[in-house]
Amino acid sequence: MHPDTPNHDPDAHDGSHGHPHPDVDAHPSLTPGARAVRIGVGGPVGSGKTALVAAVCRALGDELRLAVVTNDIYTTEDADFLKRHGVLPPARIRAVETGCCPHTAIRDDISANLDAIEDLETALGPLDLVLVESGGDNLTATFSKGLVDHQIFVVDVAGGDKVPRKGGPGVTSADLLVINKTDLAPLVGADLSVMDRDARARRGDLPTVFLSLARDELAAPVTDWIRRVVADHAAADHRDAPAPVRGETR
Repeated sequence: MHPDTPNHDPDAHDGSHGHPHPDVDAHPSLTPGARAVRIGVGGPVGSGKTALVAAVCRALGDELRLAVVTNDIYTTEDADFLKRHGVLPPARIRAVETGCCPHTAIRDDISANLDAIEDLETALGPLDLVLVESGGDNLTATFSKGLVDHQIFVVDVAGGDKVPRKGGPGVTSADLLVINKTDLAPLVGADLSVMDRDARARRGDLPTVFLSLARDELAAPVTDWIRRVVADHAAADHRDAPAPVRGETR
């Protein structure tokens, strides 16, 4: 277990299916400092999370010092997919086999993911961005603030245009909601205007983007959002850095 990981709070459960209540986070928020931005990518099975991570890696891999941690229950399939498609050098990708519900590894006992990030930073040196992909789960999946700074939640139109209306913490609280596979909307009878309306109603001012990786292989609206997040993080680090001592150079 990662030495800085607080002990799990046994009272942080709502008694349903053994999962902690989605609003309960047993870990303190990440502290600011000169470190990589950590962005979680979650969403239901088949929504296109791994394909989105691959697109982001293709778009930003030469621009940022980037690494990825994937989560699968019993396999390393998502990490293997990224390596097989050459989106990053293999040394920049780590796989976590959770052996349990994805909720647990990204929100409850986050030690395996923290260890994977620490291993990457030790092996690679300073990083600008670490993407942490959750194993597929339902609309209640959220990341602990002790693991990531921001979270992206991915749904797709194949589930029907009712998905944003159903809400859930993933839809309502993620820093960015991605409605994916828009090219399939005519084939499944999904109305994108309905999804847009319902996402706005559920999310307020939080941003939502529509995406088709079949038409936009570099996921431009998502990569643009990530660029802004990384730039804001770097600017905050610069503002918080102590002033140099007289005569000292940086």
